[in-house]
This record gives sequence, structure tokens and C-alpha cells, in this order.
Amino acid sequence: METVIKIACQDEKGLVHKITGILYDKLLNVTRTNEFVDEAFNQFFMRISYVGNCEINALQAELFAVLPQNAQVEIIPPALKRVVLLVTKEHHCLGDLLIRSQFQDLPFRIEAVIGNHATLAGLCDQFQMPFHLISADGLSREAHEKLVEAQIDAYAPDYIVLAKYMRILTPAFSAKFLGRMINIHHSFLPAFVGAKPYQQAFDRGVKIIGATAHFVTDDLDEGPIICQDVVAVNHTFSAKEMAKAGKDVEKIVLANALKMVFEDRVFMHQNKTIIFD
Repeated sequence: METVIKIACQDEKGLVHKITGILYDKLLNVTRTNEFVDEAFNQFFMRISYVGNCEINALQAELFAVLPQNAQVEIIPPALKRVVLLVTKEHHCLGDLLIRSQFQDLPFRIEAVIGNHATLAGLCDQFQMPFHLISADGLSREAHEKLVEAQIDAYAPDYIVLAKYMRILTPAFSAKFLGRMINIHHSFLPAFVGAKPYQQAFDRGVKIIGATAHFVTDDLDEGPIICQDVVAVNHTFSAKEMAKAGKDVEKIVLANALKMVFEDRVFMHQNKTIIFD
């Protein structure tokens, strides 16, 4: 199975040659490379997949030795990503991810589901998935998040997925999981934020409905975008029918975003993402 290397650093001549030369010397078989340079920031990005055996710490040290100062190097052995889901009451994204996990449609394993309402506990039971109810009733946002954070930490997941988790997160909570927490938003951002988005869309007579998956930052629904898509609607759609169409596209967009992230194809850069094929 393939190991992935992700590199981000200042651009300079000869980087690709230096990097691939190290892999060649270690008799590693490079199966794919992707590179991109953001010229505005003089920033170089590279994703390499290889097969073969070598000591990862030694390989990482050799790469750091030939790269510019402050380079970021991740060497990621093949493994399923371990994930915790946060949910509220809507079932469509949770149900889709539970099925994909059970049938290994994505390279991940759901460790547990945490909900601030008990609504989806029965669905988790059907998949024999641990469900932890952490109610926010009578608690401050900070106090509730401390309980959620403790439960997440107990599983030590690679990623946290907000599968329609309808709570505004504090900056401290978002910062702790920066780059590891992914949200699905009910619009082609930025539009129709807040309550009853599909009623807002219906009232405006929109002609497309979209969904956006993004990394969570301390700016509400303004994190780096991973994936977006839209479906067409028209004047015959009721608000309820728009909501159904929207939920379908939300499931697809979230699954596509997670596939890219779990395959280690996504770099966060500034407030954007760089995604390699």
C-alpha cells in the first residue's frame, strides 16, 4: 500500500529533484507526484505517494535537510482515518456516513457519535455505533464544549466531522481542532445563513441549491472550502421539496470532501485549500 508525503515550503529551484532524489536513493517507488506553486506567496506544495519500506523518521529528517527553513513535511502511512461525528437532530448526513463506514466506501472508521440531542441515538444503535448524549441544556457554551471536548479526546480521532451539528462553536474549540474539523453547510457559500435556509431560498425564488463543505475556523462558516456542488430547482419546488433536494446534495458534497481529506490530498493555505487529484 502507498505511503503519502505532503510538503509545504517556500519555493526555490530544484526542490522536486532534491525530494525525488532522496526517495530514489532509498529505493522507494514513486507512484504519483503533484506539485503547485502559489506565486503570490512564493509557496511550494507537493504530494507524493510511494511504495516501499524505509524508516519514516529518517526519511523525514533527510527531507528537512534539503528543504527551505520552516518547511512542513508530513509522511502518512496507509491507514483508515479515525473519525468522531457531531450531530444534532438531522439524520441524512449521519445515515449516509454510517452506511459508507460500514461498507468501507470511504477510507475512514467512525469511532463514535456525539449529539446534543437524543434524536439520533436509535439510528446509531442500528449500526452498533457508540452514541454519547451531551446536552447543552442549562450550560454555557464553554461548559458544554468542555464536556464535548473531553469525550472527543477519549477517542483521539484524526478528524471531527460536523454532520449537521447545529451549534455555533467558540474560537477556542475551533482553534484546538484547526485543520481537523470539517463542516457541511446548507448553501453555496456565502448565502442564506442562519435559520430556515430553504425557506429563505424559496422566498427568494432561487434557481439553484448548493452545499459547501469546509474546514472549521473561528470565523463562522468562513473556513477554507473543500468541496461545493449545486442542484437545479425551479418555481414548481415547494420549500419542503427544496429542503429534500438540498439534503441530497449535502450528503454528496460532504462525502466527496471527506474522501479528498482522508486520502491526504488537501492542503490548507491562507483561507483556501489546495487539492490535488
